[in-house]
Amino acid sequence: MEIERKFLVRNDDFKAQAVKVRHITQGYLVADGVRTVRIRLCEEEACITVKGKTQAGGFSRHEYEYALPLEDAKEMLSLCLPGYIRKTRYCIPYEGHMWEVDVFEGLHHGLVIAEVELQREDEDVALPDWIDHEVTGDKRYYNSFIAGIQR
Repeated sequence: MEIERKFLVRNDDFKAQAVKVRHITQGYLVADGVRTVRIRLCEEEACITVKGKTQAGGFSRHEYEYALPLEDAKEMLSLCLPGYIRKTRYCIPYEGHMWEVDVFEGLHHGLVIAEVELQREDEDVALPDWIDHEVTGDKRYYNSFIAGIQR
């Protein structure tokens, strides 16, 4: 079960705090509102991820992720629905949590979303100064919607 909260980001102060930066390309084989099947390339690694529908409250859903051979994943991207996402991910430790901040590229240039994974839905999380407002559960900020796959 994946439990996460999403936020928009007010400025790029997070970049100076990043301990890892990765470039990501991803596409969707399936994205129908009930499930998504995603192919992701991240530098020299690749994976396939299956996600279930987000539960009431918008915090949690089932998620299964498996490594793929890089060349297979590149071929599988060509089978994906139209609408890829390219983004740079910054990983930032803050107050006991690892934040992932995605800076979107191309058509989505200017969109910056921060995510933090939790162990429990009611878990307290300290918000860094660069966090703007929460968008957890707002489907407009699901990657499959950003990619234009779901409406």
